[in-house]
Amino acid sequence: MAKRVVVDPITRIEGHLRIELETDGGKITKAWSETTQFRGIEEIVQGRDPRDVWAFVQRICGVCTSVHAIASISAVENAIGSNPPPQAKAIRDLVVTAQEVQDHVIHFYHLHALDWVDVTKALEADPAKTLAFAQAIAKSAGVTSWKGNTVERFAEVKATVKSIVESGQLSVFTGGYWGHPAYKLPPEANLMAVAHYLDALEFQRSMIRIVTVFGGKNPHPNFLVGGMACSIDPNKSETVNQVQIDQIADWIAEADEFVHKVYLPDALAIVGVYKEYFDIGASAPNFLAVGMSGATYAGDPNAGHNDSPHAQVKPGVILDGDFTKVHPFDPAKITESVASAWYEGDTPLHPAAGETKVAYTGPKPPYKWLADADKYTWSKAPRYDGKVMQVGPLARVILAYASGHARTAELVNVAIGMYGIKPAQLNSTAGRALARCVEAVTSVETLGTIFNTFVEGLKKGDIDVFDSSKWEPSSWPAEATGYSFVEVARGNLSHWVKITNGKVEHYQAVVPTTWLAGGRDKDGNPGPYELSLAGNGQHPLVNPDQPIEVLRTIHSFDPCMSCAVHVLDPDGQEIQVVVS
Repeated sequence: MAKRVVVDPITRIEGHLRIELETDGGKITKAWSETTQFRGIEEIVQGRDPRDVWAFVQRICGVCTSVHAIASISAVENAIGSNPPPQAKAIRDLVVTAQEVQDHVIHFYHLHALDWVDVTKALEADPAKTLAFAQAIAKSAGVTSWKGNTVERFAEVKATVKSIVESGQLSVFTGGYWGHPAYKLPPEANLMAVAHYLDALEFQRSMIRIVTVFGGKNPHPNFLVGGMACSIDPNKSETVNQVQIDQIADWIAEADEFVHKVYLPDALAIVGVYKEYFDIGASAPNFLAVGMSGATYAGDPNAGHNDSPHAQVKPGVILDGDFTKVHPFDPAKITESVASAWYEGDTPLHPAAGETKVAYTGPKPPYKWLADADKYTWSKAPRYDGKVMQVGPLARVILAYASGHARTAELVNVAIGMYGIKPAQLNSTAGRALARCVEAVTSVETLGTIFNTFVEGLKKGDIDVFDSSKWEPSSWPAEATGYSFVEVARGNLSHWVKITNGKVEHYQAVVPTTWLAGGRDKDGNPGPYELSLAGNGQHPLVNPDQPIEVLRTIHSFDPCMSCAVHVLDPDGQEIQVVVS
């Protein structure tokens, strides 16, 4: 007999996501992905000056702030005909790529690793054996062991974990299903991973300073329609100067070392222990991307010239799991369905004509069960030519692999050989974790390439970062429409704008998590999260009271529902509920 299970909220993500399930015999048979937060920023920007909109829409998320700002200014530039100078585009590429690398490291260590790592088992590890383990996995990954891997460091971390456990207050490790039989790592691997978890906290703080140099602050750095808000002169103290450029070079070198010598071997080792997850969590066999991570297009990605390294892989679509054929990408084929969402309307609409008209029909919180109704979420359901699509690192890696991108193919083939899997098995929980690591490697290498090109421009005296020709509204047409695509950490992001008489008349954003977390469409087809859990009826859920298998699969997508990180009850207390 089917049993109903509710996981609310899904923790270690940004925002509010609820998963409702039906299980039978330890397997998930049905799933519903439910976004339980509405904010309506697209409505807030209507009637505003389009040059200001980036400052509002980057508040869609408190983590992915830069990418929303860049998507917004690119869409506006497409509408009004502005063309930022090459150095401004290079700075945007640096900002997007730096945030991408930081985001992938945060995801692996702070949002996803604890699904695979049992913190309390680190107390059983021998620090000397942990060092030997770290050195061995580095060698298997083809790199030298990281300088931070020492007996002294591992002993220090073990002592820290011991004091935390003995205190009875697990701090950042509160709420884990420690001791769950699904954890399989040996003690030394657990200790190493916990140490690198703490090291990654320091790394991600250092890494984001690249964004701060160019944007003035983080989160919510400063941008500018037509270019960048920062001035550059290597010889002036009040601008981005030589001192900061030298600092950025050091931070990029640090990032390169951390990704290659810590993240890569850790991910390869941990995924290798859980190889069964290459057969768990498959979602729709269709993938969409407009290039590699960081690819940015103002307007149609198929038109115009883009010499960014992110554009080495051209826009494309993979259909029906056939990695041998890349189909052309057509922005006109994107629609959003609201069949399962609390909005007005029946017909799927293209984002350029999309609407955000609230029509809430659900029960008053707290909810017991939402999925009995046709409408059960705030997330729309984007489709491409009517098909359910995956976006994100997995989609980009598969597109790059199918397109013959040499570095991606090299990294993927190493993993395929190491695990004895077929490329089709990348469409899985483990495959998504692996793809994000592969992309972190290619992204950090691309970061160095972009920075070198930027510096070469400076050496030639190119410090222009602003196109003023289209700044004044008097230079704009009375009506103008524009859009943009940006490949960001979690997937394909697009912003769509219509400007009438100098003001925003219409605005829509189709974000990666909307593509992935959306519910059933007008034809009843489940969304990617839902398919990953219940697509074939074989996804395990052994203990509904400790749904670690669900967390592993959902976290592999890296959900980002909004800026919020907690759910609060009316008294301000945190809620973490698993109901079965």
